[in-house]
Amino acid sequence: MKSIGEVAARFGLPTHVLRYWEAEGLLTPARVGARRRYTDADLRRVAAILVAKEAGFELADIRSMLTDSSAAGRAAMAARQRERLRARIARAQAALELLEGDCPHDDLMTCPHFRTLLDRQLNRS
Repeated sequence: MKSIGEVAARFGLPTHVLRYWEAEGLLTPARVGARRRYTDADLRRVAAILVAKEAGFELADIRSMLTDSSAAGRAAMAARQRERLRARIARAQAALELLEGDCPHDDLMTCPHFRTLLDRQLNRS
């Protein structure tokens, strides 16, 4: 069993993050008196939360992923996450396209690459 400080240090987190995740229902460490004690299962859960956060999941979806015993519930959450991820990818691709122009013009509005992007936006509107 590990203390909150040991778990926080292991994952490079401030202790208040672990307390917040507990308040949000993501973690349920054992208590010895008033002190939180984390088991190996709790460490795996912290690792799962971090993996999901790195993948862009919101805390509510992480909670659902970890607590929903229904495959259908997890599938619905995964479908929502896929749509959010597709939107993030589209925004990132648009940003890359803008940056890949390497415009040598002093006036951005005269840059052929940038004007193509503007025309595309105007045609969508």
